[in-house]
Amino acid sequence: MDSISNLISIFKTFPGLGQKSARKIVFHLLRKNPDELQAIGNAIAALRKNLHPCSICGNITENDPCNICSNPIRDRKILCVVENIETLTVFEDAGIFDGVYHVLGDVKSGEYSRENTLDSLFKHIQDLKPEELIIATSPVMEGDMIFYTILDALKNSEIRPRKISRLAKGIPVGVSIEVADRATLHSALDSRFQIDIT
Repeated sequence: MDSISNLISIFKTFPGLGQKSARKIVFHLLRKNPDELQAIGNAIAALRKNLHPCSICGNITENDPCNICSNPIRDRKILCVVENIETLTVFEDAGIFDGVYHVLGDVKSGEYSRENTLDSLFKHIQDLKPEELIIATSPVMEGDMIFYTILDALKNSEIRPRKISRLAKGIPVGVSIEVADRATLHSALDSRFQIDIT
């Protein structure tokens, strides 16, 4: 397989990229000079080398704690639990939430472990003592399972915020949070409903 076909095959494995998009990217890269290509290659190589999970929230960062946890302006009375870093990024890009986060880990890639995840979440709740916990899992089967797992654990725990809420169903059932537009996400966050676990 030649270099062009090989690179097209690699890009085709990326989410949202098909044969045509992958080919476009490869031919775009061919128009770059060697220094630019080297810079792109170095940036990709550094992705895993320089980044690590934030010791507080699990966000991916170069600095520990991450820029969200270390930001004194963030509202620490509200802790938003998200499934993965991509979901956190969607919230941040939308600019609709000024609290702090807890990243559970990517269920699909196997990073999610019930015991480790719950231990980490409960430690975060204990340290932060938020007034509200928003469980922002996607309205799909995996998201619902995680939601109910957290809820069951909270029922049997003395460590729990006064208010527990979940995103409203402005996000269509069966659709991941990552694909929601800003208006839908804003509506789901604003219309979140409180969960009674007594």
